Amino acid sequence: MFTFIITLIALIAILITLVVLVQSGRGGGLAGIAAGGATQQILGTRQAPDVLEKATWILATLFIVLCVVSNFAIREEQAQESVIQQRAQEEQAAPAAPPVGEQQALPSMPEPVPADE
Repeated sequence: MFTFIITLIALIAILITLVVLVQSGRGGGLAGIAAGGATQQILGTRQAPDVLEKATWILATLFIVLCVVSNFAIREEQAQESVIQQRAQEEQAAPAAPPVGEQQALPSMPEPVPADE
């Protein structure tokens, strides 16, 4: 389910990018370049901006809703811990080791007593 939602979000992101690029802005935008203005020829001069604007709003709303819903679709076993949390748990479980480079001192051996001659 989670993979399906993520795939759907990716497709909507691509579609919204294309719809926004085709819209004509104040300076003309890419709408005049894309298919030689075919969107205005097919839909009419007045209908093209309205349809593209509605499509943008609908796709943006779907995108936001699916992003929020995807958080609820994650199961507990899919949730991952951060590296910091994993290291903290490992350090708590493992006994404290001496720092690298420092060796624990061996117990000193008693010096032999010289024999009286």
